[in-house]
Amino acid sequence: MPAHIVGYARVSTNEQDLTAQRNGLAVLGVPEDMIYVDHGLTGRNRDRPGLREALAAVRAGDTLVITKLDRLARSLPDARDIVEELTKKKVKLSIGGSVHDPTDPVGRLLFNVLAMVAEFESDLIRARTREGMQVAKAKGRLRGKQPKLSKSQEAHLVSLYKGGQHTTTEIADIFKVARSTVYRIVKRTI
Repeated sequence: MPAHIVGYARVSTNEQDLTAQRNGLAVLGVPEDMIYVDHGLTGRNRDRPGLREALAAVRAGDTLVITKLDRLARSLPDARDIVEELTKKKVKLSIGGSVHDPTDPVGRLLFNVLAMVAEFESDLIRARTREGMQVAKAKGRLRGKQPKLSKSQEAHLVSLYKGGQHTTTEIADIFKVARSTVYRIVKRTI
């Protein structure tokens, strides 16, 4: 049975584009129909459908290709677990064209260093985000999620609810909100 090349790509948000990763995987020889992807999932989330499918698609002698290690995992333990799973299956891992050899001590060292850098980068991003949110909050710019309805709309909603002539679903449709929003507003004001 001939060896296959399977690719994996991931972006953390649904707004991000996978084009650069898909192009990179194509340059590395991955056929378009063998690229598995995840949208809107972070590298710290181990439960990713695209990753699961990619790992299920590889067999002994195959190669799993990623453009950068941080696309595969954002923590050292997850990266090690994935590589261990690939090693048990006798599957090679290619990171940007360099094939990782888990049996070679230098290869293991380089992989661990790359995984630690990916985890460090993720920690830095999280720290910068928290810091930015604290600064915005201190300046009064970060106020959390804004209410769906104004105070007068909420009062009107409650009066319709108390009137008993409309169902909760009808009230939700009138104000273009979810039923849970209607229940929350009523509970808060009654």
